[in-house]
Amino acid sequence: MSKPNPKLKSRKEPRKTEEVPVESPVAGAEIQEKKSVAKDRTPEEKQKEYRDGIIKTVVASALGIIAGFLAYYMYGAGADKIWYAILMLVIGFTYFIQKFLYPQLKIDAKEFKFKDWFYVEFIIVDFFLVTWTLLLN
Repeated sequence: MSKPNPKLKSRKEPRKTEEVPVESPVAGAEIQEKKSVAKDRTPEEKQKEYRDGIIKTVVASALGIIAGFLAYYMYGAGADKIWYAILMLVIGFTYFIQKFLYPQLKIDAKEFKFKDWFYVEFIIVDFFLVTWTLLLN
């Protein structure tokens, strides 16, 4: 008989799962707790979150492009400047601009978590670097 080829994964091993009996009080408490955490949103709330997400993306993109143009006109190639200092200035200024700009756009910036700030700053840095690089070429 031939040996099975390890590269071929035609035979899948069954998953090992740990089952908790339904009768146990611990399982019932966990299920109830999970159900209470998941909250149903109304269609209006979903639409508002979708609209806010689009606005956050557009604002962050525009700030990144503006920062790229400003860096090009102020620093040129930035050969005599420390590049990470310029990057930190962009991140710092755009953070404070967004803190004041989002309430004007009816987006509550106080509800932002680390993930939200990381998302918008990542977009800004990406657009900043791409714009500056395209202008240098």
